[in-house]
Amino acid sequence: MERRTIEPRDGWQATVEEQGLIYPLTRYPDDSLRPYWDESAHYVFSLPEVEALEEVVEELHAMCLAAAAHIVEHNRFADLGITDPRLAALVAESWRRRAELPSVYGRFDLRYDGTGPAKMLEYNADTPTSLVEAASPQWFWMEERFPGADQWNSLHERLVDAWKKQAALLPLGSPLYFAHSTGDELGEDLMTVAYLRETAEQAGLDTEAIAMEDIGWDSLTGRFVDEKLRFIRSCFKLYPWEWLASDRFGPHVQETLDNGGGTGSTLWIEPAWKMLLSNKALLAILWELHPGHPNLLPAYLDGPRELAATTGYVAKPLLGREGAGVTVHEPGAEPVVRDDEPCCYQELAPLPDFDGNRVVLGAWVVEDEAAGLGIRESAGLITDEYARFLPHVIL
Repeated sequence: MERRTIEPRDGWQATVEEQGLIYPLTRYPDDSLRPYWDESAHYVFSLPEVEALEEVVEELHAMCLAAAAHIVEHNRFADLGITDPRLAALVAESWRRRAELPSVYGRFDLRYDGTGPAKMLEYNADTPTSLVEAASPQWFWMEERFPGADQWNSLHERLVDAWKKQAALLPLGSPLYFAHSTGDELGEDLMTVAYLRETAEQAGLDTEAIAMEDIGWDSLTGRFVDEKLRFIRSCFKLYPWEWLASDRFGPHVQETLDNGGGTGSTLWIEPAWKMLLSNKALLAILWELHPGHPNLLPAYLDGPRELAATTGYVAKPLLGREGAGVTVHEPGAEPVVRDDEPCCYQELAPLPDFDGNRVVLGAWVVEDEAAGLGIRESAGLITDEYARFLPHVIL
């Protein structure tokens, strides 16, 4: 793994926008605009290196599924902050019937510097973004700049194949809706959903687009409907399950949740059991089940334990996103158990520094297979909304 600088292409911004990345710039607090898509540098990997990372990702994915089974079997929903017995029962039923429920993709965030084992930082298996840039613009960038190279990137083909395989699980005679929230000001959610809809259409599925805020509830029929009062029988939503289950329509979601059938039910993708994987409590449960595993970091739910005095730790809210609410505690500092919200306390493993840039690998899983890589850089230890996306090649 090596970081190399390179001259950006002329007109790069217009190019990536045409390829679906309509948010190539990030506005900073000082009101300046700086590249989010950053092709002034790139990362180079060897093929054996990528093959080893693929094996790690698929092993971690299998371990996460086994941890989900453990949570259900031992009724550990409270560890995830799921205290509503009805919701816990619905998630458990979703898990038991997972073979009947479509599930498409997820993204591991890994710490890796090319010299030691990759370490799992978290798993976003419910609403992962940065998909568009990983699947499309970086592939076309490679073809233009390094036509003889390769890339860890089979995302598009695998997504189309996934929709083809899972088409039989979708209700007949009804389109698959693709929903995003209008609260997304940058357009990232919009384009992620639009791209996934495109892959579904290439798989031969009938689709419709809708905003989450435009999904209505028909009290007469007890069904979710679109603006034309058509029954929404199935819907891919880029909208976290903890929001879907707790907003004002939450009771209706639980009443009509399709865990395998029902004339008035809605089939949501990703399914409800993904709540078991996108919760940071998973990190502590994995460490409990696989202590000392080379690709895991020590993590606990009741406090930092020995991490406060030895390695330092990171306190992560169980349902945080893009670094929100994460606090970093250096070794030797007074241990703090946060009382503002439930957290997972994970060993501090500072992101590797490449030329002053802190790097995290986003490794994609489609169905159960490793499918691609996206790389983000940040100025500090926390990968937040000001991170930059850099392309990569295999030479």
